[in-house]
Amino acid sequence: MSEITAKLKEVLTSVLPITLIVLILHFTISPLEPDMLVAFLIGSALVILGLTIFLFGIDQGLEPIGQGVGNTITRSNSYAVLLTFSLILGFFISYAEPDLHILAKQVASVTSGQFDNTLLVVVVSIGIGMMMTLGMLRILRGVRLKYVFAGVYFLIFILSQFSSADFLAIAFDASGATTGAVTVPFMLALAAGVSALKKDSKMGEADSFGLVGIASAGAILGVLITGIFLDIKKLEGVLPEAEISTANMLETYGDKLLTIAWDAFLSLLPIIIVYILFQIFFFKHRKNKVIDIARGLVFTLVGLIIFLLGVNAGFMEVGAQLGKKLAAMDSNFPVLLVSLLLGLTTVLAEPAVLVLTHQVEDITGGSVNRTLVLIFLSVSVGMSIFMSALRILIPDIQLWMYLLPGFGLAVILAFFIPDLFVGMAFDAGGVASGPMTATFSLAFVQGIAAQVPTADVVTDGFGMIAIVAMMPIVAIELLGALYQAKARKMTQSALKNKQ
Repeated sequence: MSEITAKLKEVLTSVLPITLIVLILHFTISPLEPDMLVAFLIGSALVILGLTIFLFGIDQGLEPIGQGVGNTITRSNSYAVLLTFSLILGFFISYAEPDLHILAKQVASVTSGQFDNTLLVVVVSIGIGMMMTLGMLRILRGVRLKYVFAGVYFLIFILSQFSSADFLAIAFDASGATTGAVTVPFMLALAAGVSALKKDSKMGEADSFGLVGIASAGAILGVLITGIFLDIKKLEGVLPEAEISTANMLETYGDKLLTIAWDAFLSLLPIIIVYILFQIFFFKHRKNKVIDIARGLVFTLVGLIIFLLGVNAGFMEVGAQLGKKLAAMDSNFPVLLVSLLLGLTTVLAEPAVLVLTHQVEDITGGSVNRTLVLIFLSVSVGMSIFMSALRILIPDIQLWMYLLPGFGLAVILAFFIPDLFVGMAFDAGGVASGPMTATFSLAFVQGIAAQVPTADVVTDGFGMIAIVAMMPIVAIELLGALYQAKARKMTQSALKNKQ
Protein backbone atom coordinates (compact mmCIF):
# COMPACT_ATOMS: atom_id res chain seq x y z
CA MET A 1 0.00 0.00 0.00
CA SER A 2 2.84 2.37 0.83
CA GLU A 3 4.28 1.78 -2.67
CA ILE A 4 1.00 2.80 -4.34
CA THR A 5 0.78 5.87 -2.06
CA ALA A 6 4.31 6.89 -3.08
CA LYS A 7 3.38 6.46 -6.79
CA LEU A 8 0.22 8.54 -6.29
CA LYS A 9 2.18 11.40 -4.68
CA GLU A 10 4.67 11.32 -7.57
CA VAL A 11 1.89 11.36 -10.17
CA LEU A 12 0.00 14.20 -8.46
CA THR A 13 3.18 16.29 -8.49
CA SER A 14 3.51 15.58 -12.21
CA VAL A 15 -0.07 16.06 -13.45
CA LEU A 16 -1.54 18.81 -11.27
CA PRO A 17 0.66 21.63 -12.75
CA ILE A 18 -0.82 21.00 -16.25
CA THR A 19 -4.35 21.06 -14.85
CA LEU A 20 -3.61 24.26 -12.95
CA ILE A 21 -2.24 26.02 -16.06
CA VAL A 22 -5.34 25.12 -18.12
CA LEU A 23 -7.66 26.30 -15.31
CA ILE A 24 -5.80 29.62 -14.97
CA LEU A 25 -6.06 30.14 -18.74
CA HIS A 26 -9.77 29.24 -18.65
CA PHE A 27 -10.57 31.80 -15.95
CA THR A 28 -8.40 34.55 -17.50
CA ILE A 29 -7.49 34.92 -21.18
CA SER A 30 -8.68 31.71 -22.88
CA PRO A 31 -12.06 30.45 -21.58
CA LEU A 32 -13.10 26.97 -22.69
CA GLU A 33 -16.64 25.81 -23.45
CA PRO A 34 -18.22 24.28 -20.29
CA ASP A 35 -18.44 20.70 -21.61
CA MET A 36 -14.86 20.86 -22.87
CA LEU A 37 -13.65 22.02 -19.44
CA VAL A 38 -15.57 19.21 -17.69
CA ALA A 39 -14.10 16.67 -20.13
CA PHE A 40 -10.62 18.00 -19.36
CA LEU A 41 -11.11 17.80 -15.58
CA ILE A 42 -12.43 14.24 -15.84
CA GLY A 43 -9.47 13.48 -18.11
CA SER A 44 -7.05 14.87 -15.51
CA ALA A 45 -8.54 12.64 -12.81
CA LEU A 46 -8.28 9.61 -15.11
CA VAL A 47 -4.66 10.44 -15.99
CA ILE A 48 -3.73 10.62 -12.29
CA LEU A 49 -5.47 7.33 -11.46
CA GLY A 50 -4.25 5.53 -14.59
CA LEU A 51 -0.64 6.65 -14.30
CA THR A 52 -0.47 5.56 -10.64
CA ILE A 53 -1.76 2.05 -11.45
CA PHE A 54 0.41 1.83 -14.58
CA LEU A 55 3.67 2.66 -12.79
CA PHE A 56 2.89 0.15 -10.05
CA GLY A 57 2.24 -2.50 -12.71
CA ILE A 58 5.50 -1.74 -14.54
CA ASP A 59 7.50 -2.53 -11.39
CA GLN A 60 5.65 -5.82 -10.86
CA GLY A 61 5.35 -7.06 -14.45
CA LEU A 62 7.25 -5.44 -17.32
CA GLU A 63 10.60 -4.91 -15.60
CA PRO A 64 11.05 -8.52 -14.40
CA ILE A 65 10.09 -9.84 -17.86
CA GLY A 66 12.46 -7.48 -19.71
CA GLN A 67 15.41 -8.18 -17.43
CA GLY A 68 14.78 -11.93 -17.52
CA VAL A 69 14.58 -12.00 -21.32
CA GLY A 70 17.77 -9.90 -21.60
CA ASN A 71 19.65 -12.26 -19.28
CA THR A 72 18.42 -15.35 -21.13
CA ILE A 73 19.34 -14.32 -24.66
CA THR A 74 22.74 -13.11 -23.46
CA ARG A 75 23.46 -16.47 -21.80
CA SER A 76 22.51 -18.30 -25.00
CA ASN A 77 25.76 -17.03 -26.61
CA SER A 78 24.04 -17.32 -30.01
CA TYR A 79 24.01 -14.38 -32.39
CA ALA A 80 21.33 -16.14 -34.45
CA VAL A 81 19.00 -16.16 -31.42
CA LEU A 82 19.82 -12.53 -30.68
CA LEU A 83 19.25 -11.33 -34.26
CA THR A 84 16.01 -13.26 -34.73
CA PHE A 85 14.59 -12.32 -31.35
CA SER A 86 15.51 -8.61 -31.61
CA LEU A 87 14.16 -8.18 -35.16
CA ILE A 88 10.83 -9.86 -34.44
CA LEU A 89 10.26 -8.33 -31.00
CA GLY A 90 11.42 -4.86 -32.14
CA PHE A 91 8.96 -4.92 -35.05
CA PHE A 92 5.95 -6.12 -33.06
CA ILE A 93 6.36 -3.94 -29.95
CA SER A 94 6.61 -0.93 -32.27
CA TYR A 95 3.69 -2.06 -34.45
CA ALA A 96 1.55 -2.48 -31.33
CA GLU A 97 2.50 0.93 -29.83
CA PRO A 98 -0.68 3.09 -29.47
CA ASP A 99 1.26 6.37 -29.76
CA LEU A 100 2.52 5.40 -33.21
CA HIS A 101 -0.99 4.61 -34.42
CA ILE A 102 -2.24 7.95 -33.02
CA LEU A 103 0.46 9.82 -34.96
CA ALA A 104 -0.10 7.72 -38.12
CA LYS A 105 -3.83 8.52 -38.09
CA GLN A 106 -3.07 12.22 -37.54
CA VAL A 107 -0.61 12.18 -40.48
CA ALA A 108 -3.08 10.36 -42.76
CA SER A 109 -5.89 12.71 -41.71
CA VAL A 110 -3.95 15.96 -42.03
CA THR A 111 -2.34 14.91 -45.36
CA SER A 112 -5.70 13.70 -46.77
CA GLY A 113 -4.36 10.16 -47.12
CA GLN A 114 -1.21 11.05 -49.11
CA PHE A 115 0.86 9.26 -46.48
CA ASP A 116 -1.17 6.15 -45.58
CA ASN A 117 -1.32 5.38 -41.85
CA THR A 118 -0.66 1.61 -42.27
CA LEU A 119 2.39 2.29 -44.45
CA LEU A 120 3.79 4.68 -41.83
CA VAL A 121 3.31 2.15 -39.01
CA VAL A 122 4.94 -0.67 -41.02
CA VAL A 123 8.04 1.24 -42.18
CA VAL A 124 8.61 2.69 -38.70
CA SER A 125 8.29 -0.78 -37.13
CA ILE A 126 10.77 -2.27 -39.62
CA GLY A 127 13.22 0.52 -38.78
CA ILE A 128 12.73 -0.03 -35.04
CA GLY A 129 13.29 -3.79 -35.38
CA MET A 130 16.51 -3.36 -37.36
CA MET A 131 17.97 -0.68 -35.11
CA MET A 132 16.97 -2.47 -31.90
CA THR A 133 18.94 -5.46 -33.21
CA LEU A 134 21.91 -3.17 -33.84
CA GLY A 135 21.55 -1.81 -30.30
CA MET A 136 21.59 -5.29 -28.77
CA LEU A 137 24.65 -6.27 -30.83
CA ARG A 138 26.37 -3.08 -29.68
CA ILE A 139 25.92 -4.01 -26.02
CA LEU A 140 27.28 -7.53 -26.54
CA ARG A 141 30.22 -6.39 -28.68
CA GLY A 142 31.06 -3.47 -26.37
CA VAL A 143 30.96 -0.80 -29.10
CA ARG A 144 31.00 2.71 -27.62
CA LEU A 145 27.70 4.56 -27.94
CA LYS A 146 29.26 7.75 -29.27
CA TYR A 147 30.48 5.96 -32.41
CA VAL A 148 27.09 4.34 -33.04
CA PHE A 149 25.16 7.60 -32.68
CA ALA A 150 27.71 9.51 -34.78
CA GLY A 151 27.30 6.97 -37.60
CA VAL A 152 23.50 6.77 -37.37
CA TYR A 153 22.92 10.52 -37.32
CA PHE A 154 25.41 11.07 -40.13
CA LEU A 155 23.31 8.64 -42.22
CA ILE A 156 20.14 10.51 -41.21
CA PHE A 157 21.79 13.80 -42.25
CA ILE A 158 22.67 12.35 -45.69
CA LEU A 159 19.15 10.98 -46.25
CA SER A 160 17.58 14.27 -45.15
CA GLN A 161 19.32 16.01 -48.06
CA PHE A 162 17.11 13.97 -50.41
CA SER A 163 13.93 14.40 -48.38
CA SER A 164 11.28 17.14 -48.26
CA ALA A 165 10.69 19.24 -45.12
CA ASP A 166 7.34 17.47 -44.60
CA PHE A 167 8.85 13.99 -44.47
CA LEU A 168 11.69 15.24 -42.27
CA ALA A 169 9.18 16.54 -39.72
CA ILE A 170 7.09 13.34 -39.79
CA ALA A 171 10.23 11.15 -39.54
CA PHE A 172 11.45 12.78 -36.34
CA ASP A 173 7.90 12.88 -34.94
CA ALA A 174 7.59 9.13 -35.59
CA SER A 175 10.82 8.46 -33.68
CA GLY A 176 9.34 10.14 -30.63
CA ALA A 177 5.86 8.64 -30.94
CA THR A 178 7.05 5.04 -31.29
CA THR A 179 8.89 5.10 -27.97
CA GLY A 180 5.76 5.05 -25.85
CA ALA A 181 4.45 4.01 -22.47
CA VAL A 182 4.97 0.26 -22.94
CA THR A 183 7.90 0.16 -25.37
CA VAL A 184 10.31 2.25 -23.28
CA PRO A 185 10.02 0.42 -19.93
CA PHE A 186 10.43 -2.92 -21.70
CA MET A 187 13.46 -1.77 -23.74
CA LEU A 188 15.08 -0.25 -20.65
CA ALA A 189 14.56 -3.49 -18.71
CA LEU A 190 15.85 -5.54 -21.67
CA ALA A 191 19.03 -3.47 -21.94
CA ALA A 192 19.52 -3.66 -18.17
CA GLY A 193 19.14 -7.45 -18.32
CA VAL A 194 21.78 -7.82 -21.05
CA SER A 195 24.16 -5.32 -19.43
CA ALA A 196 23.88 -6.88 -15.95
CA LEU A 197 25.93 -9.89 -17.09
CA LYS A 198 28.94 -7.76 -18.04
CA LYS A 199 32.01 -8.26 -15.86
CA ASP A 200 32.95 -4.57 -16.08
CA SER A 201 30.37 -2.96 -13.78
CA LYS A 202 31.02 0.57 -15.09
CA MET A 203 30.50 -0.51 -18.72
CA GLY A 204 27.44 -2.53 -17.68
CA GLU A 205 26.00 0.57 -15.97
CA ALA A 206 26.57 2.67 -19.12
CA ASP A 207 25.20 0.00 -21.46
CA SER A 208 21.91 -0.12 -19.53
CA PHE A 209 21.00 3.01 -21.49
CA GLY A 210 21.11 3.84 -25.20
CA LEU A 211 18.92 1.06 -26.64
CA VAL A 212 15.82 3.30 -26.76
CA GLY A 213 17.81 6.07 -28.49
CA ILE A 214 19.26 3.71 -31.11
CA ALA A 215 15.89 2.03 -31.76
CA SER A 216 14.06 5.35 -32.16
CA ALA A 217 16.58 6.40 -34.82
CA GLY A 218 15.26 3.46 -36.86
CA ALA A 219 11.90 5.21 -37.13
CA ILE A 220 13.57 8.28 -38.65
CA LEU A 221 15.49 6.17 -41.17
CA GLY A 222 12.35 4.20 -42.10
CA VAL A 223 10.27 7.31 -42.88
CA LEU A 224 13.07 9.16 -44.72
CA ILE A 225 13.79 6.17 -46.97
CA THR A 226 10.05 5.73 -47.64
CA GLY A 227 9.74 9.44 -48.48
CA ILE A 228 12.50 9.12 -51.08
CA PHE A 229 10.74 6.15 -52.73
CA LEU A 230 7.28 7.81 -52.65
CA ASP A 231 8.81 10.92 -54.29
CA ILE A 232 6.03 13.27 -53.06
CA LYS A 233 7.38 16.81 -53.10
CA LYS A 234 4.72 18.39 -50.88
CA LEU A 235 2.14 16.94 -48.49
CA GLU A 236 -1.04 19.02 -48.43
CA GLY A 237 -3.78 19.03 -45.82
CA VAL A 238 -5.85 20.82 -43.19
CA LEU A 239 -6.41 20.24 -39.48
CA PRO A 240 -9.70 18.35 -38.92
CA GLU A 241 -12.16 20.04 -36.59
CA ALA A 242 -12.72 18.31 -33.25
CA GLU A 243 -15.90 18.92 -31.27
CA ILE A 244 -16.82 17.76 -27.80
CA SER A 245 -18.82 20.79 -26.71
CA THR A 246 -22.18 19.27 -27.75
CA ALA A 247 -21.36 15.71 -26.80
CA ASN A 248 -22.64 13.93 -23.73
CA MET A 249 -19.79 13.24 -21.30
CA LEU A 250 -20.55 9.52 -21.09
CA GLU A 251 -20.55 9.32 -24.91
CA THR A 252 -17.26 11.23 -25.13
CA TYR A 253 -15.49 8.70 -22.93
CA GLY A 254 -17.61 5.65 -23.75
CA ASP A 255 -17.02 5.94 -27.51
CA LYS A 256 -13.26 5.82 -26.99
CA LEU A 257 -13.11 3.18 -24.24
CA LEU A 258 -13.30 0.01 -26.36
CA THR A 259 -10.84 1.32 -28.96
CA ILE A 260 -8.34 2.43 -26.32
CA ALA A 261 -8.72 -0.83 -24.36
CA TRP A 262 -8.04 -2.84 -27.53
CA ASP A 263 -5.04 -0.68 -28.46
CA ALA A 264 -3.60 -0.99 -24.95
CA PHE A 265 -4.07 -4.77 -24.98
CA LEU A 266 -2.37 -5.02 -28.40
CA SER A 267 0.56 -2.95 -27.14
CA LEU A 268 1.11 -5.44 -24.32
CA LEU A 269 0.33 -8.57 -26.35
CA PRO A 270 3.85 -9.05 -27.87
CA ILE A 271 5.39 -8.88 -24.38
CA ILE A 272 2.78 -11.29 -22.95
CA ILE A 273 3.50 -13.78 -25.76
CA VAL A 274 7.26 -13.42 -25.20
CA TYR A 275 6.82 -14.10 -21.46
CA ILE A 276 4.67 -17.20 -22.10
CA LEU A 277 7.24 -18.61 -24.56
CA PHE A 278 10.21 -17.85 -22.30
CA GLN A 279 8.35 -19.25 -19.27
CA ILE A 280 7.72 -22.54 -21.12
CA PHE A 281 11.22 -22.94 -22.57
CA PHE A 282 13.61 -20.97 -20.30
CA PHE A 283 12.35 -19.27 -17.12
CA LYS A 284 10.43 -22.10 -15.44
CA HIS A 285 9.21 -19.62 -12.81
CA ARG A 286 7.35 -20.99 -9.81
CA LYS A 287 3.60 -20.47 -9.52
CA ASN A 288 3.90 -17.53 -7.07
CA LYS A 289 6.31 -15.68 -9.38
CA VAL A 290 4.04 -16.23 -12.40
CA ILE A 291 1.04 -14.91 -10.43
CA ASP A 292 3.02 -11.81 -9.35
CA ILE A 293 4.08 -11.04 -12.93
CA ALA A 294 0.55 -11.72 -14.29
CA ARG A 295 -0.85 -9.35 -11.64
CA GLY A 296 1.72 -6.73 -12.68
CA LEU A 297 0.70 -7.07 -16.34
CA VAL A 298 -2.99 -6.66 -15.41
CA PHE A 299 -2.17 -3.51 -13.40
CA THR A 300 -0.11 -2.21 -16.35
CA LEU A 301 -2.97 -2.85 -18.79
CA VAL A 302 -5.69 -1.33 -16.58
CA GLY A 303 -3.53 1.70 -15.75
CA LEU A 304 -2.65 2.25 -19.41
CA ILE A 305 -6.31 2.07 -20.48
CA ILE A 306 -7.39 4.60 -17.83
CA PHE A 307 -4.43 6.89 -18.61
CA LEU A 308 -4.97 6.84 -22.40
CA LEU A 309 -8.72 7.33 -21.96
CA GLY A 310 -8.07 10.49 -19.94
CA VAL A 311 -5.48 11.82 -22.39
CA ASN A 312 -7.46 11.09 -25.56
CA ALA A 313 -10.92 12.08 -24.35
CA GLY A 314 -10.00 15.13 -22.29
CA PHE A 315 -6.69 16.54 -23.46
CA MET A 316 -6.41 16.58 -27.26
CA GLU A 317 -9.39 18.83 -28.00
CA VAL A 318 -8.45 21.21 -25.18
CA GLY A 319 -4.87 21.43 -26.49
CA ALA A 320 -6.03 22.32 -30.03
CA GLN A 321 -8.58 24.81 -28.71
CA LEU A 322 -6.03 26.59 -26.50
CA GLY A 323 -3.54 26.76 -29.38
CA LYS A 324 -6.12 28.36 -31.69
CA LYS A 325 -7.39 30.88 -29.13
CA LEU A 326 -3.96 32.03 -27.96
CA ALA A 327 -2.62 32.28 -31.53
CA ALA A 328 -5.63 34.46 -32.48
CA MET A 329 -4.66 37.16 -29.95
CA ASP A 330 -3.09 40.44 -31.04
CA SER A 331 0.11 39.77 -29.09
CA ASN A 332 2.33 36.70 -29.54
CA PHE A 333 3.53 36.88 -25.94
CA PRO A 334 0.68 34.80 -24.37
CA VAL A 335 1.01 31.90 -26.83
CA LEU A 336 4.81 31.80 -26.41
CA LEU A 337 4.60 31.97 -22.60
CA VAL A 338 1.97 29.21 -22.43
CA SER A 339 4.03 27.09 -24.86
CA LEU A 340 6.97 27.30 -22.46
CA LEU A 341 4.85 26.54 -19.37
CA LEU A 342 3.06 23.59 -21.02
CA GLY A 343 6.39 22.11 -22.08
CA LEU A 344 7.78 22.49 -18.56
CA THR A 345 4.84 20.56 -17.08
CA THR A 346 3.62 17.99 -19.65
CA VAL A 347 6.93 16.09 -19.69
CA LEU A 348 6.58 15.44 -15.94
CA ALA A 349 3.38 13.47 -16.64
CA GLU A 350 4.97 11.21 -19.29
CA PRO A 351 4.88 7.60 -18.00
CA ALA A 352 8.18 6.64 -19.66
CA VAL A 353 9.96 9.70 -18.19
CA LEU A 354 9.05 8.58 -14.68
CA VAL A 355 10.23 5.03 -15.46
CA LEU A 356 13.52 6.24 -16.98
CA THR A 357 14.39 8.59 -14.12
CA HIS A 358 13.74 5.85 -11.55
CA GLN A 359 15.96 3.46 -13.50
CA VAL A 360 18.72 6.10 -13.71
CA GLU A 361 18.68 6.43 -9.93
CA ASP A 362 18.51 2.65 -9.37
CA ILE A 363 21.28 1.66 -11.79
CA THR A 364 23.67 4.43 -10.67
CA GLY A 365 22.96 3.72 -6.99
CA GLY A 366 21.70 7.27 -6.53
CA SER A 367 24.90 8.93 -7.78
CA VAL A 368 22.87 10.58 -10.56
CA ASN A 369 20.08 12.51 -8.84
CA ARG A 370 16.62 11.75 -10.25
CA THR A 371 15.18 15.19 -9.41
CA LEU A 372 18.04 16.93 -11.24
CA VAL A 373 17.41 14.78 -14.33
CA LEU A 374 13.70 15.72 -14.19
CA ILE A 375 14.55 19.43 -13.93
CA PHE A 376 16.85 19.26 -16.97
CA LEU A 377 14.19 17.33 -18.93
CA SER A 378 11.45 19.76 -17.91
CA VAL A 379 13.42 22.86 -18.97
CA SER A 380 14.48 21.24 -22.27
CA VAL A 381 10.92 20.26 -23.23
CA GLY A 382 9.65 23.71 -22.20
CA MET A 383 12.18 25.23 -24.59
CA SER A 384 11.12 22.69 -27.26
CA ILE A 385 7.43 23.72 -27.27
CA PHE A 386 8.49 27.39 -27.13
CA MET A 387 10.78 26.89 -30.15
CA SER A 388 7.98 25.06 -32.01
CA ALA A 389 5.56 27.93 -31.45
CA LEU A 390 8.21 30.45 -32.48
CA ARG A 391 8.84 28.52 -35.71
CA ILE A 392 5.15 28.69 -36.58
CA LEU A 393 4.88 32.42 -35.82
CA ILE A 394 8.04 33.32 -37.77
CA PRO A 395 7.85 31.81 -41.30
CA ASP A 396 11.58 32.24 -41.98
CA ILE A 397 12.51 29.72 -39.26
CA GLN A 398 12.76 26.25 -40.83
CA LEU A 399 12.80 22.96 -38.91
CA TRP A 400 16.29 22.04 -40.13
CA MET A 401 17.63 25.24 -38.52
CA TYR A 402 16.85 23.63 -35.15
CA LEU A 403 17.59 19.99 -35.93
CA LEU A 404 20.90 20.30 -37.79
CA PRO A 405 22.80 22.29 -35.13
CA GLY A 406 20.91 20.55 -32.29
CA PHE A 407 21.66 16.96 -33.28
CA GLY A 408 25.11 18.01 -34.50
CA LEU A 409 25.88 19.41 -31.04
CA ALA A 410 24.46 16.25 -29.44
CA VAL A 411 26.81 14.01 -31.45
CA ILE A 412 29.84 16.24 -30.71
CA LEU A 413 29.07 16.39 -26.96
CA ALA A 414 28.89 12.58 -26.91
CA PHE A 415 32.67 12.47 -27.43
CA PHE A 416 33.36 14.60 -24.32
CA ILE A 417 31.12 13.12 -21.63
CA PRO A 418 30.90 9.72 -19.84
CA ASP A 419 29.22 6.90 -21.81
CA LEU A 420 26.55 6.60 -19.10
CA PHE A 421 25.23 10.08 -19.91
CA VAL A 422 25.40 9.49 -23.68
CA GLY A 423 22.99 6.56 -23.37
CA MET A 424 20.77 8.38 -20.87
CA ALA A 425 20.63 11.45 -23.11
CA PHE A 426 19.54 9.68 -26.30
CA ASP A 427 17.05 7.55 -24.34
CA ALA A 428 15.66 10.75 -22.77
CA GLY A 429 15.00 12.11 -26.27
CA GLY A 430 12.69 9.16 -26.89
CA VAL A 431 10.91 9.08 -23.55
CA ALA A 432 10.17 12.81 -23.43
CA SER A 433 7.87 12.49 -26.44
CA GLY A 434 5.25 10.03 -25.14
CA PRO A 435 1.42 10.03 -25.09
CA MET A 436 1.08 13.42 -23.34
CA THR A 437 3.29 15.07 -25.96
CA ALA A 438 1.80 13.12 -28.88
CA THR A 439 -1.69 14.24 -27.88
CA PHE A 440 -1.94 17.41 -25.78
CA SER A 441 1.25 19.25 -26.86
CA LEU A 442 1.00 18.21 -30.53
CA ALA A 443 -2.67 19.25 -30.65
CA PHE A 444 -1.73 22.60 -29.05
CA VAL A 445 0.98 23.29 -31.65
CA GLN A 446 -1.28 22.18 -34.53
CA GLY A 447 -3.96 24.52 -33.19
CA ILE A 448 -1.46 27.39 -33.44
CA ALA A 449 -0.49 26.33 -36.98
CA ALA A 450 -4.16 26.18 -38.03
CA GLN A 451 -4.73 29.74 -36.77
CA VAL A 452 -1.61 31.46 -38.17
CA PRO A 453 -2.17 32.46 -41.85
CA THR A 454 1.50 32.07 -42.85
CA ALA A 455 1.83 28.59 -41.28
CA ASP A 456 1.48 25.21 -42.97
CA VAL A 457 -0.44 22.62 -40.90
CA VAL A 458 1.68 19.73 -42.24
CA THR A 459 5.15 21.30 -42.26
CA ASP A 460 4.68 23.40 -39.11
CA GLY A 461 2.14 21.28 -37.21
CA PHE A 462 4.39 18.25 -37.40
CA GLY A 463 8.00 18.65 -36.34
CA MET A 464 7.22 19.62 -32.75
CA ILE A 465 7.92 16.09 -31.50
CA ALA A 466 11.20 16.23 -33.43
CA ILE A 467 12.34 19.22 -31.38
CA VAL A 468 11.08 17.57 -28.16
CA ALA A 469 13.15 14.49 -29.06
CA MET A 470 16.26 16.63 -29.66
CA MET A 471 16.41 19.10 -26.76
CA PRO A 472 16.49 16.54 -23.88
CA ILE A 473 19.50 14.86 -25.53
CA VAL A 474 21.49 18.09 -25.39
CA ALA A 475 20.19 18.88 -21.87
CA ILE A 476 21.18 15.51 -20.35
CA GLU A 477 24.56 15.67 -22.11
CA LEU A 478 25.14 19.08 -20.53
CA LEU A 479 24.16 17.52 -17.19
CA GLY A 480 26.79 14.84 -17.90
CA ALA A 481 29.39 17.52 -18.56
CA LEU A 482 28.55 19.13 -15.19
CA TYR A 483 28.86 15.77 -13.41
CA GLN A 484 32.20 15.16 -15.14
CA ALA A 485 33.51 18.60 -14.13
CA LYS A 486 32.36 18.00 -10.54
CA ALA A 487 34.07 14.57 -10.47
CA ARG A 488 37.33 16.07 -11.76
CA LYS A 489 37.19 18.82 -9.14
CA MET A 490 36.67 16.25 -6.37
CA THR A 491 39.56 14.15 -7.69
CA GLN A 492 41.86 17.18 -7.78
CA SER A 493 40.83 18.13 -4.23
CA ALA A 494 41.52 14.59 -3.02
CA LEU A 495 44.98 14.62 -4.63
CA LYS A 496 45.80 17.97 -2.99
CA ASN A 497 44.69 16.67 0.41
CA LYS A 498 46.98 13.64 0.02
CA GLN A 499 49.92 15.89 -0.80
